[in-house]
Amino acid sequence: MLVVVDQPNYIPWKGYFDLIHDADLFVFYTDVQYTVRDWRNRNKIVTPNGDKWLSVPVGNDIHRLICEVKINDSMWQKNHYDTIKFAYSKTKYFNKYKDFLEYCYLDKKWDNLCDLDCYMIKTIAHDFLGCKTEFEDSRNFVTHGEKHERMLNLLKNIKENQGENLTNKKLDYLSGPAAKDYIVAADYKASDIGLAWKNYEGYPVYNQCYNLSFNHFVSIFDLLFNTGEDAPYFIWGWREESGIKSYTWCN
Repeated sequence: MLVVVDQPNYIPWKGYFDLIHDADLFVFYTDVQYTVRDWRNRNKIVTPNGDKWLSVPVGNDIHRLICEVKINDSMWQKNHYDTIKFAYSKTKYFNKYKDFLEYCYLDKKWDNLCDLDCYMIKTIAHDFLGCKTEFEDSRNFVTHGEKHERMLNLLKNIKENQGENLTNKKLDYLSGPAAKDYIVAADYKASDIGLAWKNYEGYPVYNQCYNLSFNHFVSIFDLLFNTGEDAPYFIWGWREESGIKSYTWCN
């Protein structure tokens, strides 16, 4: 079983969904400290005037876990919807996702950031990108310690709880490359947990609107609105077609 553990982000970029597609089990890491000015409550879209941040108002208190972050007001929802509609309403596939946007931004009131992020991510992954990945919440497992130690203990508990689903009791962990700064690979080997590093390189470009300099690092909305049902090709399909590996194993 290949497991990914990552913090829930607001309408994340395509690389986040690439990780989801790789995983058999994707665990939202929700019981860790919330960080301000980060991807948990904001992301970028492409507009006629260049990239624009969309930020969910949650305040700057760092003394909260991600799962505890409350949304301060509801006015942002209509603002985000109008901004997205203005930027993308003329794209080929905007109307394909309009019902989803209207539900998330106009019909449903969100009080908790984690609930918002997780709902949007799971819906996009399953309904729009066709991922078969199972989702879990880190709060449903037992862990302790800080950073490297905490993650490793979380994976050990996942392994214990997923025993009946594991072939030969084997669990592998796929991590983003930034974690190389703190992960101690030898500890994973000693715990009989495989470790692999994700590769985000080589994503093909597509017809991004407004003829601006192409930007890979924007919300998944940009890819969906511009490519529709072909979106999976631009995340992982091109790689599968070429026989390129999505990640490399740590020796």
